[in-house]
Amino acid sequence: MGLLGDDTGAVIQDSYGTLYWFVAIGSAAGWHLRGTRVLCELIDEVTYLGVPPADWTEPTHRGRTHWRVPLGPNRYLTDTRHLWEALAAADHAELGPRVEGRQLCVRCQLPTDEPVLVGTEGGSLGGAVYACPRHAPEYQRDAVALMVALRRGCDGAGA
Repeated sequence: MGLLGDDTGAVIQDSYGTLYWFVAIGSAAGWHLRGTRVLCELIDEVTYLGVPPADWTEPTHRGRTHWRVPLGPNRYLTDTRHLWEALAAADHAELGPRVEGRQLCVRCQLPTDEPVLVGTEGGSLGGAVYACPRHAPEYQRDAVALMVALRRGCDGAGA
């Protein structure tokens, strides 16, 4: 939100802290950002989003879903390009360089298409260790070690 500043449109925040921006239909269909989901209508899937009343602008109402940035004149849709740039910058700052390919999360042992490099295993001869975006914040990351692991991990070696 801070990276968008005044370029943001209306935003809903749910009781879990998840933020929802409104963008033009179809404008975010090709997005691939860690921890970001584009809600859209698919042939075999429907997504519903509860929209709070316009005056629910604080998380004090039942359910705590509220307008983080209220609807207003000229404040409805967010420019898709600006939103993508802000989310990509936040993703990189929070989770580091993006790694391509599916990996197992070291914490939950489930495959993730959004791996976050969190360390190395086995010293200088070991491979890269990955976590899913949900568990990545649990690991402290040493920037130098991660860059070495990233170079080594790009060949497909993983935990």
